[in-house]
Amino acid sequence: MKRPFAELWGTGSYAPARVMTNDEFSKFLETSDQWIQERTGIRERRVSSKEETNACMGKAAALQVLQETGLTPLDVDAIVYATASPDRLLPSQACDLQAILGAKNAAAFDVGAACSGFVYALSAAEGMIATEQAEHVLVIAAEKLTSIMDWSDRTTAVLFGDGAGATMVRRSTNGRGILSVYLKTDGTLAELLYRPGGGATHPPSEELLKDHSYYIKMAGREVFKAAVLSMADACDHALERAGLSAGDLDLLIPHQANIRIIEATAKHAGVPMDKVYVNVDRFGNTSAASIAIALDEAVKCGRLKPGMVVMFCAFGAGFTWGSMVVRW
Repeated sequence: MKRPFAELWGTGSYAPARVMTNDEFSKFLETSDQWIQERTGIRERRVSSKEETNACMGKAAALQVLQETGLTPLDVDAIVYATASPDRLLPSQACDLQAILGAKNAAAFDVGAACSGFVYALSAAEGMIATEQAEHVLVIAAEKLTSIMDWSDRTTAVLFGDGAGATMVRRSTNGRGILSVYLKTDGTLAELLYRPGGGATHPPSEELLKDHSYYIKMAGREVFKAAVLSMADACDHALERAGLSAGDLDLLIPHQANIRIIEATAKHAGVPMDKVYVNVDRFGNTSAASIAIALDEAVKCGRLKPGMVVMFCAFGAGFTWGSMVVRW
């Protein structure tokens, strides 16, 4: 087992107050609570208000981390922010958070890896610690996906929710920390899960809203198949790089996209479901924020305790996928 360079220190999360149940969708879409639960495992999700911006949700999660660690915003050397739904395209979401948090000593940048974003961001933070560019790196993962979701498309509208999670990364102490990371991408499959319009190639226009190309599009069956294979690949490689087997894991925290994907990933990895943290039923798919929110919950409820070995595993648009093994 390799000696870790960096460890995760403290956790925080934020979920909007508005809870939207499956039954609410049946009022304007041809769907039902039973249909949604059978296919996704989702019962409800959180929907942010106009005032609950991406940056505000990120700040709320970050403040919990600072309180838990005893640090102040001025102690933060860098902010790495994972999101696919920023409040604005320029500047980065990390810059906006740095300003409202008052972390004026911190370098700040975004990571755009969609649902894999938290794992990618943690990897970037680990690199900054290992190369002595920073002592304290604040990692945020936040999404306001309901703002870029097509509410008339039942194949995507029922899946997504909003929220944020955060942690601090610092130099490893007592042998705890990140034991291995595995990251992978296949950009040739990008159009199976993407937003066709809204960027520089197809700038925002009235037409984009009319034809709904401003919103998330997904080829569900193809994405499902790719997610299962890719997350299985990520689990295998991360465990191998850590010099561990599935039996050494105390907890698996996968990306919370779909209960069937979670179950298939756990089965392939050889991890029983009683060692898998699941909250997709309550939050839906919060993209980059999903593992971060689940991590905070797992710590707060005692499922993840100091000394335990946990694995994060994610798959997202890009396609991107990755896994990380951590001794907590």
